[in-house]
Amino acid sequence: MACQQDSAPAGTLIDDPESLSDLRLFRSVSPHTMALYLEECSIRTVSPNELLLSPDRPNLHFFVVLDGMLQIHLDSVDQQALTTLSKGDCVGEMSILESKNPSAFVMAVEETKLLMIPHDTLWAMINVSHAIARNLLVILSQRVRSDNRIIADSVVIMRQYERKSVTDALTGLYNRHWMEDMFRRELRRCRIGDKQVCLIMVDVDGFKTYNNDYGHLVGDHALCCVADSLRDHFRPTDLIARFGGDEFCIMLPNTSFENALMVAERVRKGVAESNAKDTEVEGTPVTISLGVAEADPADSLESLIERADSALYRSKLRGRNRVSR
Repeated sequence: MACQQDSAPAGTLIDDPESLSDLRLFRSVSPHTMALYLEECSIRTVSPNELLLSPDRPNLHFFVVLDGMLQIHLDSVDQQALTTLSKGDCVGEMSILESKNPSAFVMAVEETKLLMIPHDTLWAMINVSHAIARNLLVILSQRVRSDNRIIADSVVIMRQYERKSVTDALTGLYNRHWMEDMFRRELRRCRIGDKQVCLIMVDVDGFKTYNNDYGHLVGDHALCCVADSLRDHFRPTDLIARFGGDEFCIMLPNTSFENALMVAERVRKGVAESNAKDTEVEGTPVTISLGVAEADPADSLESLIERADSALYRSKLRGRNRVSR
């Protein structure tokens, strides 16, 4: 909806100097100094939900809120408001200073009375009054500070979403989406540097039965305990991810096959010992089986995972709670 066209002269503001000084733009400014310029301005009232400024049309006025409330919407009036403006606040200054269309939508929340200052009149006020220039500079600096805070908050939110997109919600480990990207990069890096790299596949023994017998909440707790144990027993340089279900996958850069087997055995014992108290239900402890594979020069991530998974399957066939190659 377009802004209403009915308006009233603004010169009457001179009759109420105290009201004029309450406006941020006119602080410490003599009302009589502004008398001539205010005659060139007008007072306009916009209705609730009425659109004052829009990126699709030019703006030739600087607006000062005399009464009521405006909201600024960044991409659409249907989206959540970026900020709210009330008495004394200003809007439209950036489009005038930059000689560009407004960068956002400005809409009235309630019936709002505005002082409309034409483009040329604003510049004339700035030229004649250092106080006007100073007040406008303060308004602009506060606007920039507010925008920077919004940007900083948005970056934090974006990083939170990015973190959630690569993190398994239950265990807090990285998820398979992250694994397929980062493991592939690490495999390539080790190959270029002619470094050994090994992969360990981990599976929780009898988890389906454990989950069915004791319930999903108990099963989820067991998975979290296993994930915590994996964090405790691998190096910070090792890459750990939840592969899916009750399976986990760990890549060990710069690690020989024999060392990887020793690490896997140490992890197997550590999980059994650390989880005995936390996850044992009715005499049923939680243990893990592991399969270890060393990357060949021709290996892709998929072929390396397939060989580690085959080793894991051999651990299952041999009775579980063991490490196989």
